[in-house]
Amino acid sequence: MEEREPDLNSPSRTNNGRIKLNVGGKLFETTGHTLRSGGLDSLLAALSDRAAEDGEPIFIDRDPEIFSILLSLLRSDRLPSTSRRFSKQDLVEEAQYYGIEGRLRTAMAPPPLLGFDAALAATIRPASDGFPTALSAGSEDGSVWIAHAGQISAYDWSLAHAGTVRTHLDQITSLRHVWPEIAGIGSLDSPGLHFYDVTSGRHVGSAHWSDPSDPRVYKARVTAIAAAAGAESSGEPVFAAFECPHRENCILAVDRATLKIAGEIGRQNGSAAKAAAAGKLVHVRERGVVFAAAVSVGAFGYSGYMRLWDPRSGEAVWETSEPGGAGRSTRFGDAFADADVDVDTEGQSAPAIYKVCWKTGDVGMADMRMLGDDPWVYLEERSPGLRNAGGGLNSVLHCYKGQVFVSREGGLEVWSRIEDDEEEEDKDGGISGRRYRRNFVDSEDDARRGLVKRMEGGGNRLFVSRERVEGIEVWESSDLSGAISLL
Repeated sequence: MEEREPDLNSPSRTNNGRIKLNVGGKLFETTGHTLRSGGLDSLLAALSDRAAEDGEPIFIDRDPEIFSILLSLLRSDRLPSTSRRFSKQDLVEEAQYYGIEGRLRTAMAPPPLLGFDAALAATIRPASDGFPTALSAGSEDGSVWIAHAGQISAYDWSLAHAGTVRTHLDQITSLRHVWPEIAGIGSLDSPGLHFYDVTSGRHVGSAHWSDPSDPRVYKARVTAIAAAAGAESSGEPVFAAFECPHRENCILAVDRATLKIAGEIGRQNGSAAKAAAAGKLVHVRERGVVFAAAVSVGAFGYSGYMRLWDPRSGEAVWETSEPGGAGRSTRFGDAFADADVDVDTEGQSAPAIYKVCWKTGDVGMADMRMLGDDPWVYLEERSPGLRNAGGGLNSVLHCYKGQVFVSREGGLEVWSRIEDDEEEEDKDGGISGRRYRRNFVDSEDDARRGLVKRMEGGGNRLFVSRERVEGIEVWESSDLSGAISLL
């Protein structure tokens, strides 16, 4: 759309091209260029071309104080300090009315998430059954969906409540974005992978694992879901791990467009720890593989496996089981407590697998370009002044934007890669463990809030839930103002 030349003869303009507006009884004077900077499709752009028939300022029956803040935003590309007097929701609603939500969204967006400089910015508490059972973050805008019991509550980029959907499940234990408005959900109590339109609350489809030739395959429940961010336009499938009551399990590929089963990979009988249903799935698009991991804990500690599946052949292309996996091991008996894949390749040439060991609490990294019998490089603590990390019992590990977040008994730390040309690579040409620095994200008081159960990054935020604690914590870079509670 071409920007029109201002009509200097409009009665609502001064002789030098300025425009007068009367907002809620308060007079404002600005220029057409400023009003149109919010977008040529905005209400303010339309008002900049409108002629007042009686020569009086254009009247807008809205709050003049918030309009003053939005006008300052259009002039300077930032919010004035007076904006702190109003809630995010007040500002968003007024910006939506004027059609300049995009400008406000840019101004209110948190800075890039740096774990070593992050702080608790907000706590989101669903109105009912507020104990989260699963969550899924919007990869681009920092929105989040929270599963609590059999409901999904959606919160938009501003963390405002956008609606709650009641599903037919009693409890949702797996949740993932399939499309921007479609959620894939599963439950350990009910069979099937189900799809809900979060905006309308409609159940739009289901996928069930079945095999008429095998009576063991029935009432299969979903244990994990993987859907690569931004893959909707590329036709990439959704992957879900299914497990039957007698532990027969597999991973199904589901077509995003039709929500129908497109393929089966990784079928296992589940009779041993290294054949259990996956509790974590990650679609590593760059490598064309699906990462699957399962971990269990018993009287003798942790055990589990990691495996990379090729969806095209249905075969495993790499695997390791702990403890006692095939091949040499420098940490025999120190099995992993949790693992994840860093698929953000910015600043590095390939995705990497990370794990946290349950006995020592050490964090290991395996470069996916050089996977073998023992590919692990262990990240080394560079700062002896930091408090002892402790073991890895009950640890949760999550990779996001080239950073590795690890929880330990309620505490939260981050490992960040150091870009230093003087650092040496390891003997095999991979990344040295000394190329990482550990910092604590939280304080001692933060750690006392409870055991971290889930972490997920989205936009420039990290979302955290804790055991037996209502709500989701929202962590952002620490230059934001103090924490608030969103009810």
